[in-house]
Amino acid sequence: MASYQNITVIGSGVIGASWTALFLANGLKVTVNDPRPDLEESTLKGIEEITPSLKALGYEIDGLTNNLHFEKDLNKAVKEADLIQENGPETVAFKQDLYVKMEAYLKPDALVLSSSSSIHSSIFSEKMKNASRVLIGHPFNPPHLIPLVEVVPGTRTCRQAIRDAVQFYILIGKIPVVIEKEIPGFVANRLQAALMRESTFLVSRGIVSMENLDLIVSSSIGLRWAAAGPFKTFTLGGGPGGLPYFLDKLGPGLEHLWTTLGNPHLDRATVDLLIGQVNHSYAKIPYKELEKERDQQQLALLKALEK
Repeated sequence: MASYQNITVIGSGVIGASWTALFLANGLKVTVNDPRPDLEESTLKGIEEITPSLKALGYEIDGLTNNLHFEKDLNKAVKEADLIQENGPETVAFKQDLYVKMEAYLKPDALVLSSSSSIHSSIFSEKMKNASRVLIGHPFNPPHLIPLVEVVPGTRTCRQAIRDAVQFYILIGKIPVVIEKEIPGFVANRLQAALMRESTFLVSRGIVSMENLDLIVSSSIGLRWAAAGPFKTFTLGGGPGGLPYFLDKLGPGLEHLWTTLGNPHLDRATVDLLIGQVNHSYAKIPYKELEKERDQQQLALLKALEK
């Protein structure tokens, strides 16, 4: 960790605050940059809400914010940074302008990572003179809790930067996975989008209610996928014959199901239907209660898997 003692977090929203708390819990000095007028207040509040989860994960939380600093001036915020985790707005123009401004003050060996979930680093770094140490470090929300980080290099990212990013995320307890090619949504969000598309189709057609669909997922494939992904699951589904047996015997049925999957659209009628159902279910529960319940269940699952 000696190479990354000074971290700058750009953007103090939900993702930025989560990263900040995790970096601090790992003993790093963190400078938060954001032009918002309530920068300190909002960041400290976000960290306070995250602290119980960090404690449950085994981190020491006494004096957690001792190494936390705030700097609204971008140039001052990045000039001493060993590593930057950027969490700015998801717009190409904003990010391209941000990265050009940063480049003038970056240390030559600084590692620049973006939490972007939709814009490739090749796009937002294209106006930089040197983008060899710029790449995606896309977390799954919330970063302090969910282990995955998708490490996605751009076309000008050097191999050493990829190795450095992977090593850094491992050191702070994450599970980094290198995505070999840039593709919209990367991998985790594409899989999530595919499931959400079929979920929307099933609910919009009146086949199942929103709450029952969630119950189906969390009581079956959700539990299964926490232990084994789709390919490992179907390898086991083939019995001693493994995936070859599964594809031979059950593959045709699976392929037929692909042809029957829905193709819904978020038109007015569908959106109204979804909002109507959520208003009669999850919307009745305060957001913080739902969030707390989710985090407690995820923590319990993580601890069970560790054992």
